[in-house]
Amino acid sequence: MKEEIKNCQNCKKDFVIEQEDFNFYEKIKVPPPTWCPECRQQRRYAWRNERTLYRRNCDLCGKSIVTIYSPNKNLKVYCIKCWWGDGWDPASYGKDFDFSRPFFEQFKELQSLVPRIAVFNKNNINSDYTNHSGDNKNTYLSFCAFNDEDVMYSSWIMKSRNCLDCSYVYDAGERLYACIDSRKSFKCQFGFLLENCMDCFYCYDCHNCNNCFLSSNLRNQNFVFKNQKYSREEYLKKIEEYNLSSYKIRQKLYKEYLDLMVKNSIHRFVVSERNINCDGSMLFNSKNTKICFDSDSVEDSKYIYSVISLKSSMDLYHIGWGTELAYEIHGSKGYYNCQYCNHSADNTNMMYSDSCQNCANIFGCICVKKGEYMILNKKYSKEEYEKLRGKIIKHMESTGEYGEFFSPSISPFGYNETQGNYYMPLTKEEVLARGWLWEDKVPGIFGKETIAEEDIPDTIEEVSDDVLNTVFKCNVCTKNYNIVPNELTFYKREQIPLPHKCPECRYKERFAIRLPRKLWHRKCMNVGCENEFETSYAPERPEIVYCESCYNKEIY
Repeated sequence: MKEEIKNCQNCKKDFVIEQEDFNFYEKIKVPPPTWCPECRQQRRYAWRNERTLYRRNCDLCGKSIVTIYSPNKNLKVYCIKCWWGDGWDPASYGKDFDFSRPFFEQFKELQSLVPRIAVFNKNNINSDYTNHSGDNKNTYLSFCAFNDEDVMYSSWIMKSRNCLDCSYVYDAGERLYACIDSRKSFKCQFGFLLENCMDCFYCYDCHNCNNCFLSSNLRNQNFVFKNQKYSREEYLKKIEEYNLSSYKIRQKLYKEYLDLMVKNSIHRFVVSERNINCDGSMLFNSKNTKICFDSDSVEDSKYIYSVISLKSSMDLYHIGWGTELAYEIHGSKGYYNCQYCNHSADNTNMMYSDSCQNCANIFGCICVKKGEYMILNKKYSKEEYEKLRGKIIKHMESTGEYGEFFSPSISPFGYNETQGNYYMPLTKEEVLARGWLWEDKVPGIFGKETIAEEDIPDTIEEVSDDVLNTVFKCNVCTKNYNIVPNELTFYKREQIPLPHKCPECRYKERFAIRLPRKLWHRKCMNVGCENEFETSYAPERPEIVYCESCYNKEIY
């Protein structure tokens, strides 16, 4: 098989382009990449502000709105109603292409003119403080949330109810707290890799279990305490030894929980279920897919991150629902034959465009709705469009721009506002040295706390409704935070003590538990087994990692 080794223009490390990659690039008529896969993903991360919210006024109706764009950015921002309304025309900002100047320079100028939508939300009820979300009700400070109700402080959560501080929860999660990578579970707290579980606390990798506590690697079990089976009466007596409404006791349990996962559990080399000829982790129902993470129903694709329902594509991040022949795209859905695009939905034959909806045959456009045959937001006939598009591509080839995703230097966000700051963190000095952007005025209030940490009630029973008027200080980042009514109701119902960390630091804590989106070549750690595999567990990590065969023999 033919392959070619290239040197990344960004990090200067060598990377491999395989024959199947060349076949795909030829099929969609784009040049091979000059950045390595990891740097290409970092570039897409730098265009995703998922969690950093601001207050500013809509530039059309003047109302105060929640938005992902800070007030000091030189951008026009419209509220959701105004942006989708008929009070403005994206084509009115159309520009002629100037062949004496680089494409990205002209694209950046257009960015500052065309109104952007405040947040990427759709069909939400009482869920203003969300982003990249839709069809939610009473959802607060949650991101990538879809078809949820009464969900708070969560991310990548779908079809769930009454959940708080959860990440990557799918399909009918209910009354969950601090659960990660879990499905179809009910009334569980501090669970990781739970499926069809109920009343499980501080458990790792458990399926079809109920009433389990500080246990791991269980299947079809109940009344298990620290991986020992008990009668119902014995189990309940064990649980009664813990006052779960106490913050101090919860802190001790959390340390035991982390030790359980790291030191006392067997770890499957990847989480990969119902897949054929795939590699990656947290991958489900997929076929012929390589280097793929946090995805479901992917076929014939490569370098895929956080995707649902996809065919024949490469280099995508947060893409969903019926996309095919897509390349170098972030934050979109319903694409066919689109390349180098950002934050768009339901488009066909589109290139180098941002925040466009229901369009076909457009190039270099921003925030166009139902557009066709447009370049830099200007309308053309089909013949004019095709001729000019071809000339612009040749011009971009001569300037070295064609075949590359948008640079972080023209992103509408500072790097520290984006997911890049979580997955590939850089210091401000490192970011600025690359010519990328940094936001100094990120939201946050400090020094306004009205209670010291040592004075926070230890148990939830001691907490009165007066706490809703209290300002707390995060014991990690020192940012102030408060407790809102629905949150307090949740804590009281589930017997959970008040948190001592702000929602953002709680998210980072969950984020740190999940594995990186990388693969390392390793051997099975079961004595006597010689199987080798690609795994998300780096060689220096302390976990016990087994191949599929050894894992199944031990667990089932």
